[in-house]
This record gives sequence, C-alpha cells and structure tokens, in this order.
Amino acid sequence: MSASQAAPAEPAIPQAHPAGARNGPGGAAARSPVRRLLAVLDLHRAWMAGGAALAFLAAFAAIGLMAVSGWFIAAMALAGAAGAAINYYTPAAAIRACAIARSGGRYGERVVTHEATLRALAGLRAWLFRRLIPLAPARLAALRSGELFARLRADIDALEHFYLAVLVPAAVAVLSVLMALVLCVIVLPAAAPVLLLGVMIGGVLLPLWIRRRAQRDATRSVAEAGMLRGLLLDALRGHDDLLAWGGVAAHTARIDALAERLGGRRSRIERLRAVGGGLAGVLAQLTLLAILVIAVPAVRGGVLPPAELAMLSLLTLALFEVLGPLPEALAQWHATLGAGARVFELADTPPPFVEPRTSVPLPAAPAIVFEDVRLRYAEDAHWALDGIDLTLAAGARLAVVGASGAGKSSLLAALLKLYPVQTGRVLFGGEPLEAVQGDVLRRHIAVITQHTTLFNLSLRDNLLLAAPEAGTDRIERAVRLAQLEAFVASLPQGYATVLGEAGVLVSGGEARRIAIARALLQEAPVLVLDEPTEGLDARTVGELYAALSAVARGRTMLLITHRLSGLARLVDEVAVMDAGRLVARLPVDEYLARERGA
Repeated sequence: MSASQAAPAEPAIPQAHPAGARNGPGGAAARSPVRRLLAVLDLHRAWMAGGAALAFLAAFAAIGLMAVSGWFIAAMALAGAAGAAINYYTPAAAIRACAIARSGGRYGERVVTHEATLRALAGLRAWLFRRLIPLAPARLAALRSGELFARLRADIDALEHFYLAVLVPAAVAVLSVLMALVLCVIVLPAAAPVLLLGVMIGGVLLPLWIRRRAQRDATRSVAEAGMLRGLLLDALRGHDDLLAWGGVAAHTARIDALAERLGGRRSRIERLRAVGGGLAGVLAQLTLLAILVIAVPAVRGGVLPPAELAMLSLLTLALFEVLGPLPEALAQWHATLGAGARVFELADTPPPFVEPRTSVPLPAAPAIVFEDVRLRYAEDAHWALDGIDLTLAAGARLAVVGASGAGKSSLLAALLKLYPVQTGRVLFGGEPLEAVQGDVLRRHIAVITQHTTLFNLSLRDNLLLAAPEAGTDRIERAVRLAQLEAFVASLPQGYATVLGEAGVLVSGGEARRIAIARALLQEAPVLVLDEPTEGLDARTVGELYAALSAVARGRTMLLITHRLSGLARLVDEVAVMDAGRLVARLPVDEYLARERGA
C-alpha cells in the first residue's frame, strides 16, 4: 500500500521546551528537533525497523559475497596448483545465497524505507497543516505565502534524509563494522586494530570534518531556498505591477543574486561530498595496504592460510563501501535539522486564542455587542479599533461606512474571532467570544467578502464548501435566490463545470453571486458583507443588491461598504467609523440625506 492510500495517523510529536531551556550545541533546544523527528519516526517504527533490517541484510550479504568469493577463488587456485581436492559445493552455495540476499535486500530496503518515509512525511504534513489552521490569519500574517508553502512542502520533504540518508546508513555502518571486526579478530587478531583505526578515520573523523565544513552552507541554503521560492511567487503574482512600474529588471536581479548565492552554497556542499568520497577511497586502499603489511608475514609464517588473506583483503574493501554514504549523510545533516527546526518553529507558534474545550450553546437569533473593544495588530502599531461600543440586535441590518483605514474590516476581524482584542469584549448571542469555539461561531456567521475565493473545482463542489451535506434541492434553491440560474444554464456541464484556478472562468459579478449562494447554503443567522460591490459596475451592483436583499430576510446583517447607491434597499441604519472609533450612528434615510446635502 502506498502512503497516499493509507490514512496516516497524527504523529505524537513532543512539544517545544519551555522558555528558559538551555540553548547551545548541547542544550535542550538544540536537541529538540532530533527528538521530535525521532518521535515522528516512532509512529512508524515497524516500517522503520524493517527497512533498517533489510538494509543491514543487503550490506551483510554484500560484505559476505566479497569475503567468501575472495576466499573461494584463492582456495580453488591453491587447490588446483597443489592437485588437491576441495569441497566447492558449500562455498558456491554461500556465494549464491549472498548474491540473492544482496539483490533482494537492496530491493526490499528501497521499497520499505521509502514507504516508511512517505508515511512519516504524510503524517507530519497533515499534522503541521492542522497546527496552521488555528494560527491563521493572526499568527501567519507576517509570513509570505511562499514561505508557508516552503515549510509545508519543501522543508518537510527535506526531512526524508533524516531516516534514509542518516539513520539507516549510520545503523548499517555500526553493525557492519562490528561484524567485520569480529571476523577479523577470528581470522587475524593483529589486523583488527588497523582495521578499527581505518574505520574510525573513514567512518567518524572524515564525516565529522565534512559536516563541520558544510554546516554553515547547509543551514543557510535551507533558509535561502525558502526566500527564493518567495521571490519567485512574488514575481508570478505581481507580474502586472512589475511591468507597469518597470520593476521587472530589479526583481529579476534579486532573484538571480539569490539563486547564484544558493547555487554557490550547494556547489560547495557537493564538492565536499565528492572530496569525502575520494578521501574514503584513498583511506580504504591505505587501510588495505596496512593490513597486508601485517597479513603477508603471517601467511609466510603459517599463521594465516593464504586463502584467508584474499578474504581479509576483500572484506576490508567491502566494509569501506558500507562506510561510503556517511560523509554525504553528515554533509546534509545540518540542512535536515534546519528544515526540521523551521517546521517545528512554525508548529510551536502559540495560537491567538485558547479555545474552550466545549462551546456554549448559541441562540437561533443572536445579538452582537461590542463593549469598549480595542484592537491592534502589533505592539507598536496604532489602534485599529479604539474603544468601540456597538450593539446590533437580532434581525437588525446595519451598514458600517468610513474611509479606508477607519477600522471597518478590523471590526469584522474581531467579530469573526480572527484577531484577539486587547481590551473590552465582544458578545455573540449574549456570550463572550472566549466561551465560544471559533468553528462554532463561524458556522453562525455567513461571510461574503470583496475577494471571493473560488477553487479549481466544479461549481457544485465550490458551493458545497459551505454545507457539504446539502442536497440538490437545497443547492438549486440557493442558486435561484442568488440569481445564478441563467449562469448555471449557460455552463457547458452545468454544476459539474470546473471554474478554473481561482475562479478564472467566471466574472466578478458571477463570483459574488456564487458567494451569496454559499451564504444561503450555510443558513447562518448572521450575514456579514465586506465591500461586496467593490470593483463592480452599476448594473451588476443593482443585481447583486437585489439578490442580497432576498438573502437578508430574517437575518442579522452587517454590511461594510463605501458605496451609497442602493444602501436603503439593504440596511436600516448606518454607523460611521473614523480612525478606529465609532463617530455616528444614524437611520439610513437620514444618513443618505446628510451625505447628499454635503
């Protein structure tokens, strides 16, 4: 079964250490990513152990194949020269068994270790996404979407090296070294210290030297790769503005400079890997030469059979083949840990709200009350809401107007529990928002914004986002009230028509009416509209207001707008905001008369 077919369980990942934990290379904070990555793997320990066992089987078979083959060839040659008989059935069977085990072990190891890795990464990605949902938008506003995508996609993908390229090669190398040393002690004890010294240099000192040299480039390449993805995403999304303002050349230069710097870092890491591989090969030959210096006199003295000299020589070379991946593994060790640290740093971001375990029940027709609410988006920022006192009775319809930056959208952010308020409180249905779970609250509020988000799905699927359980009759009723019937009839495949990326195949007015249909399907008692007519022509605005008037019947409505035309058809009162304060509240007819007189 592939990882995509399995429903991964959520990893039981340890949380971050509390503030004040000891930092530094040996501190708790430095070890935390390793422990947490091990916790991710522990969820799939059966697959992980199976992959490591198959990897060791393949390595054991490869070393055994070289050693037994060397002994067998030498023994056959010596027996032929002496005219002696030799039992070649047993070693020939051992050689065949080692060859089969090596091939089967390598194939099985690739399948099992990659399956284990994909399962772990799928679980980790789902876990991270679940951790991100409560952070949006308050805790994620400072991060670019490219940075979020990099951590969710590229950084998690980089973590596959932790198991595949670090843990498995290290475990296989340790077991293989122990096996080879035991065999060397049995065959020629005097050669064991030489073999151990060569292994320590090639398997420990050389990888540590490469790791130290690659540490800075590996760590920074992870961050710079994320920055590069962000710049590329900015170039794609802001292409029209870059062309209009002549900023293409400057932005391209920034991308080229960062790409060149990142390429230089990766080239240096690759050169270190190549150097490590070359030095490992030289060290293998030097170790073999040193063992021969000890073994040849032993053969001459009759202490070591000649055939075992060949076995010991090929055993040494095969062992260094197992140690070969270690320099490369430690060269990217810091890149892997850097990616893990970025993932867990994001996941450990505290949510803006501490949600209650259970939500208080809400009335079918809730009133909304703001009591001395103050909100700002940063400690040093000005107040977006500065002492707001506002009451909206159940079934009331209120428009909030004001210049850009007056605090209209911040009012909605506080109501929808997207940003925490610093002082005061918001009551919904007589209950403070702190006692209402965010998901429960937002199920009672249908929101139509000026930027309707449509997905690259069918029209039906886009509508069902608001109410997945809605049947055909309910959908058709919502479409009829939103005045979308003619639009649906014009679609080539009706409700099954795919709307394209970001709804590229529909117009602005059609997108707004789809949003209205969503709001109807949600059947929420409160309807919130944030500049729903922004960017639309007068005819479309008239049609949209007619649809909204039908939607608003029996519901509490809060409308954010700066357009006066058609306002009397939707609301009963108008609240005026300025610099985060509520400066006036008038009946809609009185407000319109005052504005026309001004």
